[in-house]
Amino acid sequence: MFKLLGLLSPLIGAERAHNAAVGLLRILGYMPGMKWLLDKLYAVEHPSLEREVFGMKFRNPIGLAAGFDRNGEIFPVLDSLGFGFVEIGTVTPRAQQGNPKPRIFRLPKDKAILNRIGITSRGLEAVLANVRHEHPNIILGCNIGKNTITPPAEAANDYLRVFRNLYQYVDYFTVNVSYNTTHKHYVPRTRESIMEIIEPLFDFRRGQNQYRPILLKISPDISDEEVDLMADIMVDTPLDGIVATNATTNATELQTPQQTLHHIGYGAVSGGPLTQRAIEVVARVHRRCNGTYPIIGVGGLMSGEDVKAMLAAGASLVQVYTGFVYNGPGFAGDLCRTLIEEPQSADTTTDNKE
Repeated sequence: MFKLLGLLSPLIGAERAHNAAVGLLRILGYMPGMKWLLDKLYAVEHPSLEREVFGMKFRNPIGLAAGFDRNGEIFPVLDSLGFGFVEIGTVTPRAQQGNPKPRIFRLPKDKAILNRIGITSRGLEAVLANVRHEHPNIILGCNIGKNTITPPAEAANDYLRVFRNLYQYVDYFTVNVSYNTTHKHYVPRTRESIMEIIEPLFDFRRGQNQYRPILLKISPDISDEEVDLMADIMVDTPLDGIVATNATTNATELQTPQQTLHHIGYGAVSGGPLTQRAIEVVARVHRRCNGTYPIIGVGGLMSGEDVKAMLAAGASLVQVYTGFVYNGPGFAGDLCRTLIEEPQSADTTTDNKE
């Protein structure tokens, strides 16, 4: 069924195909015994796959990146497809529709997706309704951001509101400062702009009985010097790790004909064209922090070889998105089997800095 939706994508549109896949997964989640069956069909268990990162035990290092389950509607079913963890979001305080359609396009010649969706979110209250229920044995992350209409000077309030209200329901938070497709000018790049966002989160966490790791998601389009700055901020503050990277607006040498790209228009590209830069950023962060902080590597992981390269670059865990879209529901299991064949030694050291 998922392969069929992929084949139909050129006819019905990539976003409709995505929504249909989400709808199908939601239906499967309601069917008694279906999550158990999916787990038996797709999940791969092996001691060599297990990782301990952020003080949590992951059954495998393959996660699903934010953007697929934006509102926390289907994460239990996604977990049953063999992922070691699932990240929902980006969650914003208020609901927002994102940019006008059409806004998502497959680039099959490049094994990529071009999107200018921005951030679509049903808002904090809708997400709360979905994640309030118990979800034992599922490691759930939450990607948080600001509403598009919120002025940059007030951004910290948006992040804190989502963080505070979801704190008891998820296992870790990713602070999204890599807004490549929403409003390109809003990409905080200075120490001051980043600190304004994350310091209130640290202050709130200090007053809680439970410790939730806070990660910073960075763009592949920032300069190497800015990557170093983000790594330095991680070392100098109570940040627990970095998620690198997001989609890129700097993709070049695409196989997709220029005429097609001109017709589609501007957008950010994820998938194959991002692989090399994402691995470079992870390796740079790893070197900058002397391998002592966890990194979640994401971007262009389309095969087991890509995942091995990302882990070798210093990632403790990885996330996939476009690879999952192109390869279907068995993708996480396929990647796990590749890692079992040649177990990867990843640096999973993490410090509780508070």
